Amino acid sequence: MGVRGLSSLLETHGRIYREVEFQRRRLVIDGCNLLFSLYLLSGVDQNHGGDYAAFEEEIEKFVAALRLCGIKPYMVMDGGADYTNKKLETLKQRAVDRIRKCHEAAVEGTRKRVLPQWGKMVFMQTLDRLEVPLAQCYGEADEQIAALASEWQCPVLSNDSDFFIFNLPAGLLPISHFRWKAVERSASRCYIPCKSFNRSSLCIFFNIQPQLLPTFATLAGNDYVKLDRTESPIRWAQFDQPGGEKPSRLRGLLTWLRGFLTPQEALEAALGLMGNLSSQRKAEVLQSLTLGVEMYQVPPSSLKKFFIHGIAPLFPAVQVAARVPDWMRRPLTQARLSSDILDILLLHRKSLIMPVDHRDMPSAHLTSRPIRQLIYRLLLGGDTRLQVEEWDRDGLQLKFILVPPDVSSVAQRLELHSLNKAELSERLQVILQASKVTEASLSRLPPQLRLPVAVTCFWLQNAQPAPDETLLKSLLLWLSDGDALRHGAVLHQHQEPKLDLNVAHALNQWQVCLKDSVQLNELLSCPLPDQHIARLYEGTLLHRLVHRMRTTGGMRDLLKRDLPNVRLYRSMLSVVHRSQEVLTKTPKKEAALWQQPLDDLQQLSVQYEDQEAVTEMKSIIRAQEDLLLDDVLLVKTRYKTKERHNRCKKPELNRKEDSRGWDLL
Repeated sequence: MGVRGLSSLLETHGRIYREVEFQRRRLVIDGCNLLFSLYLLSGVDQNHGGDYAAFEEEIEKFVAALRLCGIKPYMVMDGGADYTNKKLETLKQRAVDRIRKCHEAAVEGTRKRVLPQWGKMVFMQTLDRLEVPLAQCYGEADEQIAALASEWQCPVLSNDSDFFIFNLPAGLLPISHFRWKAVERSASRCYIPCKSFNRSSLCIFFNIQPQLLPTFATLAGNDYVKLDRTESPIRWAQFDQPGGEKPSRLRGLLTWLRGFLTPQEALEAALGLMGNLSSQRKAEVLQSLTLGVEMYQVPPSSLKKFFIHGIAPLFPAVQVAARVPDWMRRPLTQARLSSDILDILLLHRKSLIMPVDHRDMPSAHLTSRPIRQLIYRLLLGGDTRLQVEEWDRDGLQLKFILVPPDVSSVAQRLELHSLNKAELSERLQVILQASKVTEASLSRLPPQLRLPVAVTCFWLQNAQPAPDETLLKSLLLWLSDGDALRHGAVLHQHQEPKLDLNVAHALNQWQVCLKDSVQLNELLSCPLPDQHIARLYEGTLLHRLVHRMRTTGGMRDLLKRDLPNVRLYRSMLSVVHRSQEVLTKTPKKEAALWQQPLDDLQQLSVQYEDQEAVTEMKSIIRAQEDLLLDDVLLVKTRYKTKERHNRCKKPELNRKEDSRGWDLL
């Protein structure tokens, strides 16, 4: 992001920074920049789909450090892509780079600085739970971050080098020098040691006028202005003053700018260095450069009223307001709706975020396309001429695929302008119909697991290749007992296996299905309960769990005596199997099919001595029989009257009964 090479240049001239003890002030934070910094520098997993619980803990520690020092954070996030498409080529190149990095990470097992699928969702959800003020912009956030910091006279926290250029009265605190893990105490107060940057120091050091810094950034090339090298053969390094160091492009440009007082004067002089351009081309280049300079003008803040009074900003242009219903402004600004919605409404475009996957695998996003088509229907209506350009991959190539909205579902009855007022039953049916599950089948599950289980049903129906039963059971086991597995010793005792590309691909498909379903659920004002995303998936441990299930086949050390979680696992497996229409109408076959997953727990036949355990086991057997009746699955008892009578006389048969109870589970 920003001006390529500028951060590195300033690091070589450390005197430009000033050491500060930051405390008891407002701080405007570049949310997307902090998101990447916290995740990628924290050491958590990048290649197994994400370790979100560990990331959640990192966010909690960061916020706790700020509050300990009396710092009031205000998080500002990027929104949709610029609807003027000024940054289009940069976005395409980033998408291509991510596809390449994801393949290399899958093959090599190395870290390629790839943020996992749910990283942004977990970040914003955790901040919301911690009650950190957060605003999502309608477009790029840089200008609004600078505007808010300027009005509040407080610094910005970011590693984006564009903030070296903006005129920030209280300066910039680079994240790379913000030592929040090393909080120190002075007298009775705590502070975070860090470095502060003010652009006046840069101008004094390089002896240039402050008003020329936007011209410097534009001529150096940023995300918005990319000059054609064939038309811009300016070797800025030739202007660098000799001093024993290798000539620098940016130092040379700064040296050259010393001779000018105004941006216009410098831009016209730069055109003269670009060779023989036609008059028309000169005018086009000058216009592009002028627009680049204007990007660094700080506008009035549109977020101040939102943070103080909760008033969402107006849309910045008439053409935007005409396409986006007014009721969406507040949930978009609160980040309770995905910013992807704006790209779909304004640009008819959706850039799909690639997970770590081998290039020979089909795109994981193919699996969840029917869910996205429902979203497109809700946003764009039933006109099939309005198609959405999805940025997906084919091998290592970035592909642009036109996808029509779904016009065959119950969503036809819903209109975008009144979607927030639709009946709950209608909104719920959209999700249930997409997943091909019934409300009754989900009703026996805890509310927080209804959407993940519905998504799992959809995933099994659509994933290619189809996930095997071991993978399904591992996933459901994690959903039923993830906290215990996370803190237990069993999955931490094994050496990390090499990334299984087939498992990774299947779980990638599940993640994108859940991500798209969460966005659909949010658009429908959450007819199914919102999710605690960070607790649903822990990539490293889930991959280990699949590996362990395939190599040992047992669950004894995983579930132990946690009977409620056994019941929860069984209930989820029942819902998923029923959704796949595995069960037939023949009672004998039904019993056999039901018994098959019960036999997976045979290795749980642990010997219990105490009467309390025996009572517990009888209770769980009775509860399991209730579930069988609920599903019209009649299983005959194995126990005869004579055997029960004998068990009362022989304690060893009580222990045998105990084992059989676990077998039944």
